Amino acid sequence: MSGVRLAGASSTPFWLDHDRRPAARPPVDGEVRADLVVVGGGLTGLWAALLALEEQPGRDVLVLDGYRLGWAASGRNGGFCAASLTHGISNGTERWPDEMATLTRLGLENLDGIEQAIVRYGIDCGFARTGELDVAVEPWQLEGLAEEHEAARSLGLDSHLLDAGQTRALVDSPTYLGGRLERASVALVDPARLVWGLAAAVEGLGGRIRESTRVLDLHDLGPQGVVVRTASGSVRANQVVLGTNVFPSPVRRYRPYVVPVWDHVLVTEPLDASALAALGWSGRMGVGDAGNQFHYYRLTDDDRLLFGGYDALYYFGSDLGARRARSDRTEAILAEHLVETFPALDGVQVTHTWGGAIDTCTRFCAFWGLTHGGRVAAVQGYTGLGVGASRFGAQVCLDLLAGRDNERTALEMVRRKPLPFPPEPFRWTGIQLTRKAIARADQRDGRRGVWLRTLDRFGLGFDS
Repeated sequence: MSGVRLAGASSTPFWLDHDRRPAARPPVDGEVRADLVVVGGGLTGLWAALLALEEQPGRDVLVLDGYRLGWAASGRNGGFCAASLTHGISNGTERWPDEMATLTRLGLENLDGIEQAIVRYGIDCGFARTGELDVAVEPWQLEGLAEEHEAARSLGLDSHLLDAGQTRALVDSPTYLGGRLERASVALVDPARLVWGLAAAVEGLGGRIRESTRVLDLHDLGPQGVVVRTASGSVRANQVVLGTNVFPSPVRRYRPYVVPVWDHVLVTEPLDASALAALGWSGRMGVGDAGNQFHYYRLTDDDRLLFGGYDALYYFGSDLGARRARSDRTEAILAEHLVETFPALDGVQVTHTWGGAIDTCTRFCAFWGLTHGGRVAAVQGYTGLGVGASRFGAQVCLDLLAGRDNERTALEMVRRKPLPFPPEPFRWTGIQLTRKAIARADQRDGRRGVWLRTLDRFGLGFDS
């Protein structure tokens, strides 16, 4: 096999390389005021603004983004919008077994809420509740899929365990040994168009959005509110929501809880009818394999194959430099794995390839905090499933700011934070040891060695 063709691929994320991308909005200039300031113009920030305006029409809401809306994780992901709030059933059940039924229901309600908002505001983002197919590509992964299936069924989810033939009837790859299909709990979406549509909805309800406005710090004024100081001015606000994702939080105490792990994606040219027929991808659901180092992939609206994952990279000092958005080695690995998965695509041209930093925390799902006398709420740490969970994260921030004692704020997941990461160089060393141990586990039929078992014991159960 000659492999896919990578030469000439654009470094611009496919979702952002679109003539519908709106013109840049101006930055904050001078001193302004707002009732609610939202820091971060990704999905978390825009959901926070929209939900706040729906709760209280006419509220003075201002969204600040350090560059352009959706340019970071919200426009660089694979467009899998999952109901899971806990980064999967296993992770949630291990950490909050008594709350898992509630978390599952709240996650499905959250996904319903996303779909309803998309319809209500007429957001054209290709949202389709196609479901996700998890596939076993090694014999040892079949047992894990069966366990996930039983756990999903016990939680009332519409899970179907499939043999190799049934799996390949949905998507045809010679690597598939079995699968698990869950339809109602995962949608596919164009994440950038979702961001742009949410921004238009926010502005339609009277909210303001300012781009190229980097927040430097917060100054507590006590009962008089909070000053959000930016590179081009300042905003005096009554309340603040921080949706900074992977970037260093203006509240320094949160910084040890998140590290940037780089994930990479390839997108091919549009596939012709013969290539699509060879894939047999009738249901157009998203697909992920069941390895610890896993791939995720899907078809786009114009029949390109998006193929990403596997290699999760951390650079010393939590490096977020733009040069990390491309990795020749990782792109070559993904290209090789793409052709192994779909031999019929040997020779296909890759048109876009990019990397994005994931806000990873030690429990693999979001955490919250409340500071500045209850006037500043923050959420971070989604660890890769933020497209769907971001709306829930934003809603909890608004609940916390309002002092609501409800089902969401009573969750142990909301009330407790994960363990922080150690400082460098221990952070880098620990993450590299973990990456190597995960790779060894995949090579040893999923058996977790001493290092991974030790992490499991301390609630740091890294599995991808």
